[in-house]
Amino acid sequence: MEGNSSLWKNLIDEHPVCTVWKQEAEGAIYHLASILFVVGFMGGSGFFGLLYVFSLLGLGFLCSAIWAWVDVCAADIFSWNFILFVICFIRFVHIAYQVHSITFAREFQLLYSSLFQPLGTSLPDFRTIAMSSEVVTLEKEHCYAMQGKTSIDKLSLLVSGRIRVTVDGEFLHYIFPFQFLDSPEWDSLKPTEEGTFQVTLTAETDCRYVSWRRKKLYLLLAQHRYISRLFSVLIGSDIADKLYALNDRVYIGKRYHYDIRLPNFLQMSSPEMSKSSLTEHFQNSRRYCDK
Repeated sequence: MEGNSSLWKNLIDEHPVCTVWKQEAEGAIYHLASILFVVGFMGGSGFFGLLYVFSLLGLGFLCSAIWAWVDVCAADIFSWNFILFVICFIRFVHIAYQVHSITFAREFQLLYSSLFQPLGTSLPDFRTIAMSSEVVTLEKEHCYAMQGKTSIDKLSLLVSGRIRVTVDGEFLHYIFPFQFLDSPEWDSLKPTEEGTFQVTLTAETDCRYVSWRRKKLYLLLAQHRYISRLFSVLIGSDIADKLYALNDRVYIGKRYHYDIRLPNFLQMSSPEMSKSSLTEHFQNSRRYCDK
């Protein structure tokens, strides 16, 4: 305890106070180093943000080392700044090599810039996701899945084209680029369960989509917590978009817009139910909700 108080006394109480300040300013190299430090610490995150930060900090430490060698003539200041410059340079080269080594096909580049990059997904994480998938072409009027026949064994994300979704020959909605083809089917099954599609998905144009095999994707999600959360958010948002697309198509009479979140929608929307019964049930549901 006495040693700590003695050290504090030497640092504060007995340290000589600056009585005479240096009149001339430091050289331009010192001020340039300070500017580079300020600008360098304004860098963002991600690969390119790190390149920005380490490049400017490296130049700042280099200028400080030159200033210590030329103006101050202090070996310790020069040594520390030069070591920090070497560290920044090594980190810059390493990150630049990682960025250069990560290359994707055109579909993956488009998918990353349009969907994953806005969510803050790094290139290494996206590379892990891309390596577990494959790009597939679906020709016009060919079926991705057939109602009651095609097994649910993969998860696919449309990159280009348009997919028509029907049930019993009745049109439900379209699937557009950067939407999942089978997110409701994926979410409806547990990893150990099996099932078949309850809708038919047909390509209206030539389509390209990225597909993950079910077992392989489950293994990927189990190994990477961030990727698991990312897919959970993407799939949940995609299912919500599909529900709203269905909701916009369901009208009762001329004034009412039926909400698919009301109970028994699937039973009410069946072809066997008459329009008058559907309207009556809908109005009863509205009265119940207003109470």
